[in-house]
This record gives sequence, structure tokens and C-alpha cells, in this order.
Amino acid sequence: MALTLKDLAAEIGAELVGDPNRVIDSANTLEGARAGQVSFLANPKYASQLESTKASAVVVAPSVSVERIPLLKAKDPYFAFAKAVQKLHGFRKHPHAGIHPKATIDPTAEIGERTTIYPGVYVGPGTRIGADCVLYPNVVVYEGCVIGDRVIIHANSSIGQDGYGFATNGGLHHKIPQVGNVIIEDDVEIGANATIDRAALGSTTIGKGSKLGDLVTIGHNTTVGPHCLVVAQVGIAGSVTIGHHVTLAGQVGVAGHIEIGDNATIGAQAGVTNTVPEQSVLLGSPAMPIRQARRVAAIFVQLPELQERVKQLEQAVEELGKDDGIGSGGR
Repeated sequence: MALTLKDLAAEIGAELVGDPNRVIDSANTLEGARAGQVSFLANPKYASQLESTKASAVVVAPSVSVERIPLLKAKDPYFAFAKAVQKLHGFRKHPHAGIHPKATIDPTAEIGERTTIYPGVYVGPGTRIGADCVLYPNVVVYEGCVIGDRVIIHANSSIGQDGYGFATNGGLHHKIPQVGNVIIEDDVEIGANATIDRAALGSTTIGKGSKLGDLVTIGHNTTVGPHCLVVAQVGIAGSVTIGHHVTLAGQVGVAGHIEIGDNATIGAQAGVTNTVPEQSVLLGSPAMPIRQARRVAAIFVQLPELQERVKQLEQAVEELGKDDGIGSGGR
């Protein structure tokens, strides 16, 4: 779809500064854009690219001013640009509607209206899947799981496999039956190759509107609250309780049986071993408040120089001892 900048600005709720009749046919990055495309600037560190981009317009914050190119000014440039991409490109079109004949659906499973199920999907007994969902190829949903409306599950993800539960006795690890299920609430999206363990008892729950990235692992009996962002390769152990609007960046690891409060943000590769208060911003392994983590990181990179200075000081002290006769049994 092609739109004039005037029409595009109206669609995304932006203030247009520039030629209203310029036509936009698609979206691209600042670096990769050509004439006829719209791009965006959300991170100020890329502002210099506004002077070189070939885009025909750029979505920016209200404070940005550049004369060489039309601007679409929005309070939230990234969200405005997302609406522009949706308008210009739309979402992926599915090659078929409903359940593909090469999917395997147990007769006792319930599938809601307008749900699309791709080849290779397995849906087990007693499972309920709501309306307007999409299950991409090779998704597996084990028995008894409940999936809400408008849920997207990307390829090769597994929902409801046994949780990691074993009782060690006499040097042997004995499997504990996992008799609970998984509940995925409305408007959740789950990336490719993600795994969500069923509960030992009760339910493992993913809250409404939460978005999970690729290769995310959720342990049994964990609850992820509504509207959380769980980025790729995050691993969450069992019986964790996560509040609403929590962000876990890439490769965060969360130990079992702890709580993460509402609106907390955990930086990439952090190791969370203790309960996290709401509104916290943590980083590092073990995870700590971000200001402390930055101080630790600043010292860490200086360790080789600090070690060398300690050696020099030790040598100097030893020489002073010899000069005073301390080292040879003197005064």
C-alpha cells in the first residue's frame, strides 16, 4: 500500500513537517532506506544518520529537527513507526485457514473459531485453544493445557511437557509425576523453540499480553504476570512468581522459588537469585542494582592493572623491610 505523507501522518497520529504530497510505499532502516520509504529514529545515538539516510521521511521525537528530510513527529516514535509498518506492509498472510490436514488434533481437544494451525502441530487430549490463534509448524501442546484467544505460538515450541521434578533416594533420581497443566492467557505471543513446563500440581501460567522470545524456558509452577517482556534465551526455574510489566532481557537466568515485583527490569545476562522488589532495575551476575553493577563493572575491567599495582606495592613494602633490617631479624 502506498500513502502520501499527509495520509500516513494521520494514520499514525504524527505531526508532519515537510511535503505532504510525498508518496511512501514501504518502511526500512535509516541505513537501508531508499526514496519512497519511511524510517524512524528512536535512539539518539543514531541521530547522525538523519544527515545521510535516503529515506523519504523519518518518524522522530518532537524535539528532533532536521531540514533536509520530511519528519513525522510523534511522542513515541517506535510505536508510531510500528503503526506505519502495519499500515504499509500488513501482517503475514497465512497460506490456509483453519486446521491443516497434516496437523494432529486429538478428538477431545477444543479449537476456537478462526484459529490457524499449521502442518506438524500436535494438540493433545483435553486441550482448549481459543479463537484467532496461530500455531506455527511443529508446535506441540500437551494434554490438558488451556490457551486463550489471539495467542501466537511460533515454530517448534512445546507447551506442557513434564516439569523438571525428581526425588533423589538411595543415589537414584526418581521421577515425580507432573499432573498439572499450562495456562496461556489472551494475547500472548511465544517465540520459536520456547518451552513451558506443565505444573507438578496446579498450573504454570503466562499472563495476558505477555510476549516471550525465542528459546525461552519456563519452569513448572511458575507464574509470569500480565504484559511482561521475556527476551530470547531467558531461563526461569520452577515456582517463580513474576509481577506485571516485568522485562527480562536476553539470557537472564532466574533461580527457583523467588518473586520478581511489578515493573522490574532485569538487564541482559543477569543472574537473579533473590526476590526482586517492584520497580527495580538490576544487572550483573549475581544481579544487583544497576548503579552498583556499573561500579563493579568499572572495577572489573581494571583488575589486571590493579593486580600489577598490588604486586608493586608488595615489592616496595618488602624492600622497605629489608632497608629497616626487619627482613633480617634487625630492629
